[in-house]
Amino acid sequence: MFSLDPDSPVPPFEQVRAQLAAAIDTGALSPASRIPTVRKLAADLGLAVNTVARAYRELELAGLIETRGRNGTYVAGSNSPSRAAAARAARDFVRRMRDLGIGEAESLAIVRREIETTLHAAQL
Repeated sequence: MFSLDPDSPVPPFEQVRAQLAAAIDTGALSPASRIPTVRKLAADLGLAVNTVARAYRELELAGLIETRGRNGTYVAGSNSPSRAAAARAARDFVRRMRDLGIGEAESLAIVRREIETTLHAAQL
């Protein structure tokens, strides 16, 4: 189901994350579907466990998957309206950054900085 392109400039964890996210978004992996354990997928792809674990962490933070302890990792339930709105806003942001000539790393740095600034301001 998943494959890696060793010649790609995209890091392996991001290739795994993107393929899983795409499978979830297209419905190839439906809500409540169990996904392979980190160790199993790492072994299948010939990757370090930490590489796959990072991809899973990012998917979990995005609300796409959920870990249920010893019961495994599953595709999260259907998208909430707020998550769908957030995804649209993110797509708009990505397009705008591309239009401005700003690359992925700098775009992520901008978002991180804004999150930190906003959180710091909220704590004051």
